[in-house]
Amino acid sequence: MAIREREFVLDDVSRAIVEQLQQDGRRPYARIAHAVGLSEAAVRQRVQRLLDAGVMQVVAVTDPLQVGFSRQAMVTVRTSGDPRAAGDAIAALPEVIYVVVTAGPADLLVEVVAEDDDQLLGTVARIRAVEGVTSTETHLYLGLRKQTYAWGTRRPELPPAAAGI
Repeated sequence: MAIREREFVLDDVSRAIVEQLQQDGRRPYARIAHAVGLSEAAVRQRVQRLLDAGVMQVVAVTDPLQVGFSRQAMVTVRTSGDPRAAGDAIAALPEVIYVVVTAGPADLLVEVVAEDDDQLLGTVARIRAVEGVTSTETHLYLGLRKQTYAWGTRRPELPPAAAGI
C-alpha cells in the first residue's frame, strides 16, 4: 500500500465495512452487506474504492515466530541531512517491514523481522552503511503484548472548540 499524505474521511458505513473486514478479512460481501445495511454490490464497490484510494488493504498477517522469523527488533536511526532519503533507502531492505520518520532523539524508527541473530546483524550493518546514517540503536523484541489494526475505525476526537462545546 502506498503511503498517502492526504486524509480520506470515512463515513459511518465505510467505517462499519472496514470494521467487518478487520474482524475477518475473508468475510463474504453478502454477510458484510447484511451487517451494514447495504446491498452486496454496494459493499463490493465501497471496498474497491477504499482499496483503490489506498485507505486500506486486505492482507494475511502472520506471526513471524510461527513462520521461521525468530528475531524481531526496532532500530532507531539518527541521520545527517534529510532523513527521508535515508528512510527510503532503508525501506528497500527486504528484512525491513516498517519505516517512519520521527521527531525527537531518533530520526527514523525501523522495524526489522529476521530469521536469526546473524541476519539481524547483517541487516543492521546494511542500515548503518546507508548514506546519511550517523548512528543506530537496536531494541530486540522479547515478547509481543499487543498488536492491533482496529484504529482505522476509531473516530478522531475533536478538540472542544471544533466539537462545538
